[in-house]
Amino acid sequence: MTDTHVPAKLAEFRDDFLDLPEGDRLELLLEFANELPPVPAHLADHPDMYERVAECQSPVFINVEVIGGVVAMHATAPPEAPTTRGFASILVQGITGLSADEVLAIPDDFPQTIGLTKSVSPLRIGGMTGMLLRAKNQVRQKR
Repeated sequence: MTDTHVPAKLAEFRDDFLDLPEGDRLELLLEFANELPPVPAHLADHPDMYERVAECQSPVFINVEVIGGVVAMHATAPPEAPTTRGFASILVQGITGLSADEVLAIPDDFPQTIGLTKSVSPLRIGGMTGMLLRAKNQVRQKR
């Protein structure tokens, strides 16, 4: 993976994880879980507008909007699934505000680069990868 296609905010998040000792990285992921932005009011009562991320064990739903070429990602994940919420939060915060082209250029293996492959199961990393790939697919469809 080359950094040339990793947007600044996602690169910053990745570097924050990699700067920590491995044992402290889960704590940072839990902080992200607590920072998952709420869904906007115009989507809150419309679960039909969200796509279920089947790769996640927990019920995670995403919606990506592209307005004027700018992407906004929204996600829901249950509080009892903090790892999944943390991954969703990283992507929501890292993708929102980017152009469609910037989102599509994010390397598909970004989730494997943030230093959590030894701390969480491959299934959970696969869930984050699924979130990213589904977000990119929605961007392709909506731009």
